[in-house]
Amino acid sequence: MQLKEKFSRNVVRLLVILIGLAATWDATGQVTPAPPAGQGGAPAGQGTLPPGTTIPGNLPANQGQQTGAPNQQGTDVKAEQADTNQNKLKQDTSKVQTEVDAERQELLERIFGYSLFSKAVFSPVQEQMIATPMGYAIGVGDILDVSVYGATQQPFPNLKVNRDGFINLPRIGNVYVNGKSVEEVTKILIGKLAPYNPSLLGQGGSPPLSTLKVSLAEVRGVQVYVTGEVMYPASYELSSLHTAFNALYLAGGPNEIGTFRDVKVIRDNEVVARIDIYDYLVNGVLKTNVRVQDNDNISVGYRLNRVELLGRVKRPGLFEMKPGETLSDLFRFAGGFEDDAYQAHFKILRFTSRERKIVDVTEDEITTFELQKGDVVTVEPILDRFENIVSIEGAVMRPGDYSLERNHSLRTLLESAQGLREDAFAGRVYVSRTRDDQTIENLSLNLTNILSGDIPDLELIRLDVVTIPSRFDMTEPAVVTITGEVNNTKFGENDGKFPYVANMTLEDLILKADGLRESADIKNIQVTRRKRDVEAKFADAQIAEVFNVSLGRDLSIGGSESGLILHPFDEVLIRKSPSYQEQKYVRIEGDGILRAGAYPILNRNDKISDIVARAGGLTELAYLPGATLIRTTIREDIDLQEADEAKKALNQDLMIGSSNAKEDQTVEENIGIKMEKLLRNRGSKDDLIVQENDVIRIPKRLETVQVAGEVLYPTTVKYNDGMTFLDFVSQSGGFTKQSMRGSSWIKYPNGSVDRTRRFLVFNIYPRVEPGAEIVVPVKGGTEVSPLQLLNIGIQVSSTLMTLILSVLAFRRL
Repeated sequence: MQLKEKFSRNVVRLLVILIGLAATWDATGQVTPAPPAGQGGAPAGQGTLPPGTTIPGNLPANQGQQTGAPNQQGTDVKAEQADTNQNKLKQDTSKVQTEVDAERQELLERIFGYSLFSKAVFSPVQEQMIATPMGYAIGVGDILDVSVYGATQQPFPNLKVNRDGFINLPRIGNVYVNGKSVEEVTKILIGKLAPYNPSLLGQGGSPPLSTLKVSLAEVRGVQVYVTGEVMYPASYELSSLHTAFNALYLAGGPNEIGTFRDVKVIRDNEVVARIDIYDYLVNGVLKTNVRVQDNDNISVGYRLNRVELLGRVKRPGLFEMKPGETLSDLFRFAGGFEDDAYQAHFKILRFTSRERKIVDVTEDEITTFELQKGDVVTVEPILDRFENIVSIEGAVMRPGDYSLERNHSLRTLLESAQGLREDAFAGRVYVSRTRDDQTIENLSLNLTNILSGDIPDLELIRLDVVTIPSRFDMTEPAVVTITGEVNNTKFGENDGKFPYVANMTLEDLILKADGLRESADIKNIQVTRRKRDVEAKFADAQIAEVFNVSLGRDLSIGGSESGLILHPFDEVLIRKSPSYQEQKYVRIEGDGILRAGAYPILNRNDKISDIVARAGGLTELAYLPGATLIRTTIREDIDLQEADEAKKALNQDLMIGSSNAKEDQTVEENIGIKMEKLLRNRGSKDDLIVQENDVIRIPKRLETVQVAGEVLYPTTVKYNDGMTFLDFVSQSGGFTKQSMRGSSWIKYPNGSVDRTRRFLVFNIYPRVEPGAEIVVPVKGGTEVSPLQLLNIGIQVSSTLMTLILSVLAFRRL
């Protein structure tokens, strides 16, 4: 009903807009306001034109014969404004029309029977290739074929019924057939032809020897009018074999207010048939359908009582009810109920003369309850609950839901579940019972006593849930753990933990862990077992015990078995054998070595000199002062964390923001070595013991020094004996104003670093070697002005003079 009201409001809006459009459209195609009749001296209905309105062939109204560009410009502006208003009005009209059409289509699709006339696949109006009906009423324009066969053969083809209703037979003349049925015309023609063909009549009680047959060669066209509340009321031309239902289909069927239950066929101002379309929709038959005749009127009146059916039915929608039809007829029209429909009670919303009300109808009343116009019937779904359910879960063979009728007691329910499982704990089971107020209470009982008959059986009620606990659910899952030198291909999944089973041995656990690694120390396997029932009041109470087990690699039964039976929560640790070492390599590279490459560490105390000797010794170009040892170390997690925190603090101090870069877990360190000295004294303290992944780098003779940092022209300078630190800086352009001279440092070819030292106000620069790298850092903070520098000099001089005077005074004492 709300949709109907909304539809009516939109129709009214559309009519108002159309009326406004007609009232504001003048003869020139421009939008102008319609003035009241009689204003401005104009006759009523003619009106006056406002200033600035243009008239074709004339000047603007109310301005006489004045001309000029400003007036013409004003006219154009008004014309553009009129066009804009016109376009806007058209858009609003189109929008309202679209909404109205959509709402109307939605309403039509909800009407029961509308889809029959809206689907193009169903077309009852077609060429009627059927036998001639004996009850067909012959009319003007029909063409008949009359034939006599049997003892005599005599055809009379193409006998057309003329305007006066006659057909013309040879030798017989005109025979009036208009309005008569085929059967009646057959009898008339037999009577007309019998004098000339006696075989058409039987003699002496015998049947006739010849037969006369009348058939339709062509049927006449008829004009039929379909009027009233149909989709397309009009005049339609059909054949005389078509029916009233065919004409109704051509007209699109009843519209949203048309009736489906009482379609009238009016002939000669009399109702000759009333068609109920629901007979065809529900039963597939049309008992009152008649063939149309010329000038028939198929009239569709307004709908009768329309009701709406919602909810769990097969075909919800809008239905039209005849007087005397009941709620059961409505359900029959809708195809019946869905499987989950609640049929014990129905809710009906009804309009009264003042307001609405709710009517409740029970299942027993649907055959007698008559519906009224506007009723809304709702069929609700059944409740999602069971009226006779009891459940059993836990340690039974078939847990699940069962009916209360066949399982009225705990014992019968247990029999339906095929008994207890072997792990069932029958000493205490519990039943969750739902009270009338929907609260849950717990009933605990000893199932063993019930099964033995010591206590009476428990009577169950609806919604009871019986729970049989399992012994496994009542204990902590026992595991055993093995770590260390075992293969355990699923370590990420089980973390070395395996379920404990009774009589599990150490060898069984090793097999579950996929066996031992080659590096396993099988002579010292450690098994840790937790102590139970410890006296907690003693400080030296033992909480665990350790077993050291020796085991052979052959895990076969009967071999050198350990004989150790594991207990729940035992932890087995298999360490790495101290005598097992994987191959480790050291690289030696550079142009100063004879055979560069990777060399294995043969002894734990292999030194740098040993690796150099295995590589064939040095070449003549070897630059020993530039030799270095590069060692890769793995940083611990705590070191990485401290490094990250230090980097964040440094970035914050330097106002450059935090850095998201992570510290590498491995770091390379350059260790300065004195290659020439350690080769002369092999095995000395300078001859370091090598480690895995060490890189010994011996370059060829170097002849340059690199100067970088805050100098005028960072470059590489050729090394000459006798050149000092400042000489190399001078050849790079010298220091700049931002140079931190006192913080300059040098990196030697072997990786060692030396810095500039300070004595009083003097800088003592480090020595320079070939291949070294001099770095001059830049000053931090703001630049010191000459005045500030003079003040600093005065302060330093004052401090020195005070110190000298103090020393002289002390000496005099």
